[in-house]
Amino acid sequence: QVQLVESGGGLVQAGGSLRLSCVASGTIFSINFMGYYRQAPGKQRELVAVIISGGSRNYADSVKGRFTISRDYAKNTVYLQMNSLKPEDTAVYYCNAGSNGLNYWGQGTQVTVSS
Repeated sequence: QVQLVESGGGLVQAGGSLRLSCVASGTIFSINFMGYYRQAPGKQRELVAVIISGGSRNYADSVKGRFTISRDYAKNTVYLQMNSLKPEDTAVYYCNAGSNGLNYWGQGTQVTVSS
């Protein structure tokens, strides 16, 4: 089992920055990847960024060049640095981790970008 606790959401003006954090606990040694998804009202949940054990990263086209995902193994934490935020980035952001073929989710954190 893996537990994920998120923090760092909030309200920011367009062009601003936020950093999301997600702390993992439990059987963390078995985690294969960690990432963030987001879901805006009336829309499907979509992948934002993922970092795979070994260090490779993938990003949604809509956030490339603006968002950076990183992982601190010593702190069991994954970070999503979000710069140049746009109103269309407004959504609930969910931390996600994959372990032994199972998916785990954080509770979600609201990010609101005002124009």
